[in-house]
Amino acid sequence: MTAQARAKTAAESLIEAAPVTTGAKYSHIVWDWNGTLLDDVDWCMRQVNQMLAKRDLDVFRSLSDYHAVFNFPIRDYYQQAGFDFDKEPFEDLTIEYMDLYHADDTGNCSLHPGAERTLRQINQWGISQLILSASSQANLQSQVSKFPIKPLFDDILGISNEFASGKIDIGMSYFKSRQVDQALMVGDTVHDFEVASALNIDCLLVANGHHDEERLQACGVPVLSDISQVLDFII
Repeated sequence: MTAQARAKTAAESLIEAAPVTTGAKYSHIVWDWNGTLLDDVDWCMRQVNQMLAKRDLDVFRSLSDYHAVFNFPIRDYYQQAGFDFDKEPFEDLTIEYMDLYHADDTGNCSLHPGAERTLRQINQWGISQLILSASSQANLQSQVSKFPIKPLFDDILGISNEFASGKIDIGMSYFKSRQVDQALMVGDTVHDFEVASALNIDCLLVANGHHDEERLQACGVPVLSDISQVLDFII
């Protein structure tokens, strides 16, 4: 059995056996949504490739190509992907992308394996959980509602529009109003690390989303291969 398989098995056993605990390191777990809990990377790449091909631009040939370019703010990502804002405004491109992304509801995307069980275990431990996403609030609420996990979150925080400039301000406002301390951010991109740094909280990154392990390792925080391993850092 590989080390990764052993770690996954140990984490799954912990989910099944661990009782409610008051000895957790954190009072709040802050989750990113897209790519961290929702496995939508292939779906996202497919939609942006439709847009690129429509304009006779080079498409992403592999997930590695996509990982190398995807970034926040989304405006910078679109430019690096090849879109020309002199020909088409960023806002129009964003609306086109979101129409494609949501044309098939959640795009038949599922939660990452182990995500629901991990969320339920943290909930059993009595730890507050919230989603902090760069998706629009309306779309985020709609997507989360498709899965049986919505009651596990105390709050679901998205941005006010589709243009995904980032989520630091939202997080800072929430933390200030709720006087949150001892929080942990879990995400799948360098931006999630930036958010955690701005909020002055710990961070874990999971290498199964929109950035690959190499980019995440450069942040200098633990990088996990499986979302179930988050549990090992909580108690």
